[in-house]
Amino acid sequence: MMPTAAPILAVLAGHEGLTPTDRELLTLARRLGVGHAVWPGSGSEAPAELCALHGASATHVLAGGSSDSLSADSTAALVAAVAREVGANVVLLASGPSAREVAALSARLLGAGLVLDASEIRIGADDHVSAVRSALSATWDVHIHVKRPAAVVTVAPNSVTRIEADDARAARLVEHAVDIAQPSAVTVIERHRPDVSEGPDLARASVVVAGGRGTNGDFRAVRELAELLGGAVGSTRVATDEGWIAPATQIGQTGLTVAPRLYIGAGVSGAVHHRGGMQAAGTIVAINTDREAPIFEIADVGVVGDLHTVLPQLTAELRRRRG
Repeated sequence: MMPTAAPILAVLAGHEGLTPTDRELLTLARRLGVGHAVWPGSGSEAPAELCALHGASATHVLAGGSSDSLSADSTAALVAAVAREVGANVVLLASGPSAREVAALSARLLGAGLVLDASEIRIGADDHVSAVRSALSATWDVHIHVKRPAAVVTVAPNSVTRIEADDARAARLVEHAVDIAQPSAVTVIERHRPDVSEGPDLARASVVVAGGRGTNGDFRAVRELAELLGGAVGSTRVATDEGWIAPATQIGQTGLTVAPRLYIGAGVSGAVHHRGGMQAAGTIVAINTDREAPIFEIADVGVVGDLHTVLPQLTAELRRRRG
C-alpha cells in the first residue's frame, strides 16, 4: 500500500512532553501519509522539534492557548479546524477514555466515520480508511471499512513500533485561531498518576509480567523480572481479592485490558475472565505447575514449573546475556 498524499493528523496527549503513545501515532501518521501533529495545549510547550524527528511536517496549536491541556470539546474544535485547513482526511488518537471523547466530538464536527481501538489501519486507493480491531475478548477480529470521506480513529496501544524518521523535517509550529463558542463546564485543576509503584503504565506497557494464585502472595520474582524487562506488573483477580497486590494491576474482564508485545503469566491459570483482558498480546508465555491449566491453550511458549524457580532462573540468564 502506497501512503496517501493527504495529511494525516496525530492528536497528541498534550502533557508530559512526547509520550510513547504520541510517538506511535506520529510513526503511524508518517507511514500512512504526510504526518501532522496536533498539540492540545500551549504553543510554547509543544514539542515541535521532537514531532519533527518523527516526521511531522508541522505541529499545530491553538493560538493564545493556555499552559494547560485543552478540554475535550476545545481539543475537538482545534482538531476539526486543523483538519479542514490542511485538508486532512484521517485523524489518529491513542486509545483511552479521554481520547474516545475527543474522537467522538471530532468525528461529529467533521462528519467523519469513527473507529475505536484499531490495531491495524490501511488507506485504500480511493483514500477511504479500513481498520481492524479486536472484539469479544480478542477472540474475533472485526474488519471495518469507512465509507465517509474522512475518518477519526483511536489506535490501540502497542499497535505500532515507534521509530524516528529517516528524513526528519525542520520543526514548524502553526497557530490556529479557533473560536471555542461553548467551552466545557469542567476545569482540569491538576493531573497526577496513582502511586501504584509497579513500573510503567500497565494499560500501555509493551511488556507485562503478571502473577496469579501461584505466587501465594509473593510477587518479588514477578517484580524483578518486570523491572529487568522494563515492563509493568499485572495480576489476576484472585491476587487482588486476596490483598496481595494493588487492584490497579488487575487484568481481565473486571480489570484492565492489555495488548503488550510480550505477556508473561506466572502462576496464572488462565481463567476466561483473565484471558479476556490479555489474549490480544503479541507473544504469550505461560509458567504454571499445572500442565492442564487453560492458559497453555493460548500460550506461544509454555513452561510447566514453579514460578519461584523458573522466574529467578530466567532473570539471572537475561542478566548474564546482557553482560
